[in-house]
Amino acid sequence: MKLTDISINFTRNGEYFAVSFDKSCEKEGVAFTVENGAERFALDVSTDSGIVIKGIRATFSYDFPSDCRIFLNGYQSWTSCREHTTVGRLHGIYRLPRAIVDRFAFDKYGDYTFVTYGRRAGQLHGFTYGYIRTGKEFFFLGSTAERSGYTVIRTDTRAKTVSFEKDCHDYAVSGDYKVFDVALISGGEDEVFDRYFALLGIPECTAPRINGYTSWYNRYEDISEESISSDLAGFGSQKTLPDVFQIDDGYEAAVGDWLTVDPEKFPSGMKAAADKIRAAGMTPGLWLAPFAAEKDSALVKDHPEWLLRDAEGRPVVGGSNWSGFYGLDIYNEEFRSYIREVFRTVIEDWGYRFLKLDFLYACSIVPRRDKTRAEVMYDGMEFVRELCGSVPVIGCGVPLAPAFGKVEYCRIGPDVSLSWDDVVYMRPMHSERPSTKKTVLNTVFRRQLDGRAFRCDPDVYLLRDDNISLSLREKKTLAVVNALFGGVLFTSDDPAAYSDEAKKVYDTVMKLDRSALSEVVYEDRTVTVNYFEDGREESVSVSLGAFRGN
Repeated sequence: MKLTDISINFTRNGEYFAVSFDKSCEKEGVAFTVENGAERFALDVSTDSGIVIKGIRATFSYDFPSDCRIFLNGYQSWTSCREHTTVGRLHGIYRLPRAIVDRFAFDKYGDYTFVTYGRRAGQLHGFTYGYIRTGKEFFFLGSTAERSGYTVIRTDTRAKTVSFEKDCHDYAVSGDYKVFDVALISGGEDEVFDRYFALLGIPECTAPRINGYTSWYNRYEDISEESISSDLAGFGSQKTLPDVFQIDDGYEAAVGDWLTVDPEKFPSGMKAAADKIRAAGMTPGLWLAPFAAEKDSALVKDHPEWLLRDAEGRPVVGGSNWSGFYGLDIYNEEFRSYIREVFRTVIEDWGYRFLKLDFLYACSIVPRRDKTRAEVMYDGMEFVRELCGSVPVIGCGVPLAPAFGKVEYCRIGPDVSLSWDDVVYMRPMHSERPSTKKTVLNTVFRRQLDGRAFRCDPDVYLLRDDNISLSLREKKTLAVVNALFGGVLFTSDDPAAYSDEAKKVYDTVMKLDRSALSEVVYEDRTVTVNYFEDGREESVSVSLGAFRGN
């Protein structure tokens, strides 16, 4: 790659400046220091007078081989991302009517409010890291300076450019600011990822692979003491118990009102449920969304001052789940005291020793003048780690870089659906929506994070016959990919009710792990995963033929 231009737009004392240069220099009272070599690109900004940054971009020329594949990491856990050819594209949500976007808050789940989507073939973008692969050779691009602001990596194969942008719009700088520090690494797959995480200084994740059960993907919010007892009883006849039995969403009066348990669903309280799980020989797990509050919650009614607010002082909507929800201000001391008490109660009084923390992005939907989105999210993840102590955590709905090294386990794809592919009318929607096909692809293409950043949570496998429309082939594909690439192997099934065919798949999956992998092959419009099963080479594949958009 050859550096062709660096541009920065900023204001100082209300006056607007647009500066473009290609080497170290000082202009308009702002000093720029550039380091550009074969293995590193770095840019620092320094000013004594104080400026407000409007945008920063560095552009490089790059000749994309016609047969190369491009992967750029998506914004957060749920953002679908995969390898693309040189004519791949991301569609975003710009085709949707504004009224639909506003009604369902589709733009709040991803990067749609602060990143412009390219509309031509080959105009792709992603966050933090990515690579250009030709055969088995990787050219890896990875930021080691994400706390100061997310690095948006863009490719334009027609223009033959790779560029880096900093998510720091309206960020006030006085003094030194590290803008970019990008590692440029060539080599084989393991080589480039090992070197990147060594540069990040993140120790190898030693959390064990776990299997478990979650109530969500069968009962969803329709849970109770009775349903939990019934689900526990279903494992009584199994030779191998799950490590974790997790109670998901539905126990609380409303999202945000965590200490007000629904008295009709759980009249004996959440401690009694945890005690039952522990008595059955499993670790009790619980779902929380600590940085989100449902619009109909008592928290929103009683503590509007805890809500995250935009530059105009309006509460920031986080999405359309439940009755709709708001993000919460993690810098509000009263909120911090409240959420500390929530976690103390859940861990110490109720006895839950495994936590799934969801919708974490909600605290960082908008930046502050003194903090970028990334800085807020990093602060949020450090707060989460403080709250949980040594209790293992699955992070979910979170931009990945701030989760590196902060959680034992992390979701790396969208929610599994009870069908394989999206229905046609859903395909133009946001890229964070539930989709079994998309989450399988995310599991394949974010596989390198497992054991390096955290243990990957690919979401659940489902082999049951009732309340599902997946074919047996689709169920097996989901289960095999999860077992080969995941550090978390959860289900929402009762294995005692499996058909004979499902039991065969289940027995196979329980014996698989990364050591059984042969290779991943991307040809034409199909991704094939080859693996060894009882000494035989087997494969599962995912067709991309009907796959539209991201």
